[in-house]
Amino acid sequence: MKRRTIRVIILLSAILLIGLVATQIFWVGKAYELQEKQFTYDITYALKNVASQILLHNNDSAQLIDPVKQISPNAFRVSINDTLHPYYLESMLKSEFRQREINIDFEYSIYDCFTDSVVYTSFASTKELSVQSDKITQTPIKWEKDGHYFGVYFPDITPHIFSQMGFWLISSGILLVVVIFFAYTISIILRQKRLSEITTDFINNMTHELKTPISTISLSAEMLLNEKEKKEPEKLKNYASIIQKENNRLKKQVERVLQIATLEREEIRLQKKQVDLHEIIENTVEGFKLGIAEKNGEIATNMNAENSVVSCDEVHVTNILNNLLDNAIKYSNKNPKISISTKNTKNGIVIAVKDNGIGISKQHQKYVFDKFFRVPTGDVHNVKGFGLGLNYVKAMAEAHRGYIILESKIETGSKFEVFLPF
Repeated sequence: MKRRTIRVIILLSAILLIGLVATQIFWVGKAYELQEKQFTYDITYALKNVASQILLHNNDSAQLIDPVKQISPNAFRVSINDTLHPYYLESMLKSEFRQREINIDFEYSIYDCFTDSVVYTSFASTKELSVQSDKITQTPIKWEKDGHYFGVYFPDITPHIFSQMGFWLISSGILLVVVIFFAYTISIILRQKRLSEITTDFINNMTHELKTPISTISLSAEMLLNEKEKKEPEKLKNYASIIQKENNRLKKQVERVLQIATLEREEIRLQKKQVDLHEIIENTVEGFKLGIAEKNGEIATNMNAENSVVSCDEVHVTNILNNLLDNAIKYSNKNPKISISTKNTKNGIVIAVKDNGIGISKQHQKYVFDKFFRVPTGDVHNVKGFGLGLNYVKAMAEAHRGYIILESKIETGSKFEVFLPF
């Protein structure tokens, strides 16, 4: 599937999901408003009934017009004609709330206009018979001085309303799961797409890399079979040397691929021994000097570590250096300037390989240690390799209980630091 098609599908799906989420949020808000209005209606109706029963209890034949006034979404004030006993009021409130299935804790207060004060305040629960005065808060009700009132305050109205919205909360939860699953699926698709592209790049590059030595060996073999060439021993020797050289090249390439396969199966066993890293570095650098000189470059070593002896696998540590130096040369579009330095830390030694190459962008730095990944340089075959080198370096550093870190800037160069413990 083309990249553009995938992007369009993802974009349209994302827009659809955003639309669904926005719609769900809208209807949840509407449902909350509806539940809040229903709660207000139920409370108002219940408090009116309580006020009427209080009048009957006091043998008062007067009619109260709109005795219930809502002060705030969770506070109500009720007018009464006389004082009343608080426990009687609490009993009436609980009874009326239960009849209307209003199962929510509340606070109530009684105001006496003769003393211009709140004469009683208490906390009550529709689920418990006992009074819990330790839970009382400041009831936010304004009292008028021209009569008797009692007030009711619901401190937990929001959780109560949400508890009445079971369907909407469940549907919102399901939608949230769908969104998370969609995001996870998209990330998997993009990851698999990227892996597919990298694998295709690897296969194409490997085909190109193997085809060159095979073609060279084939051509040299044909020349060896040529009767005319057989009469010139020097040419025969040269063709044999070419075949041997290309055969060794093929062998190294195959071994590199097999090394990664072995690493994945965790079959590599390190042959550790006490090794002087400075000696390994000097020997490795010596093998690269000719190639660097051909590019009019230079390589310098700064052995600053006082203790350069560590317990490691000499072969794999040499391969680490080979890979880092090889990359430093390959990814240089000018005369390469490479430096290798060492320094001691409390627990080991750090080897730093710095170059003046093309650098690696921030976008690609998080992928450079992934298998098959190669930093884009234009033509896929412009820089030879399988994209396995840095993956191997990281795996080997970690196998030695060390690590590798990268610092890089485009057009400035890269610096790889490998830590190996003593």
